[in-house]
Amino acid sequence: MPRYLVERTFVDGLEIPADAQGAKACMTVVSGNAAEGVTWIHSYVTGTRTKTYCVYDGPNPTDVRVLDPYFHH
Repeated sequence: MPRYLVERTFVDGLEIPADAQGAKACMTVVSGNAAEGVTWIHSYVTGTRTKTYCVYDGPNPTDVRVLDPYFHH
C-alpha cells in the first residue's frame, strides 16, 4: 500500500487533551480513517504546535486527503 506524508497547519496551535476526551477524539479519527482504508502510522508536531507531519498508508491520495484535521475543535 502506498505511504503518504501530510503536512497540516494549525494557526492557533494543535491542542489535544491528554485525557479520556482526547483519546476519544483520536479514536474517532482512527475509525473514520479505517472506513476509508487509511491507516495512521505516526505523526510529528512542531514545538510551536502549529504544524503537524503525519504519515499514513492508504489506497490513494484522495482517501488520505479527506481526513479532517480539525476533529479536535
